[in-house]
Amino acid sequence: MRGLIIRQPYAGWIVEGKKVWEIRKSRTRIRGEVLIISNGKAIGKAELVDVLGPFTPEELAEHGDKHHASLEFLKEYSNGKPLYAWVFKNATKFERPLEVKLKRGVQVWANVELGEEDEV
Repeated sequence: MRGLIIRQPYAGWIVEGKKVWEIRKSRTRIRGEVLIISNGKAIGKAELVDVLGPFTPEELAEHGDKHHASLEFLKEYSNGKPLYAWVFKNATKFERPLEVKLKRGVQVWANVELGEEDEV
C-alpha cells in the first residue's frame, strides 16, 4: 500500500477529516486509498481523489477552510513556484497508529507492507 508522509499537525487534521486539501509543489498521478504517515507511524488513511491547480498562494488562501494554511506559510512554502491541492475524502483515523518502516531518504511517498495483524 502507498503511504504519504505528512508533518503534524496537518497529518492529524487529514485523518480527522478537518483538512481535505494537502498543499504540494507538484502534481501526482496517484489516486485511491493511501496511508497517512507521520513520525514513522501510519495514523490513518484517506482516498486521494484529485489534484487541483496550479494555484498562487493568494488563490489558495481563498480556500483556507480546506487546507488550514496561512497566506504567509503558502508564500514561504511556494518560493515563487505554483502550488497544487491534493484532494482527499473518506478519511479514517486509526484507533492505534501502525509502526511503518520507511526506507532511508523517503520524503513524500513510501511503499508500505503491512502484516496480517495490521490490515487496514
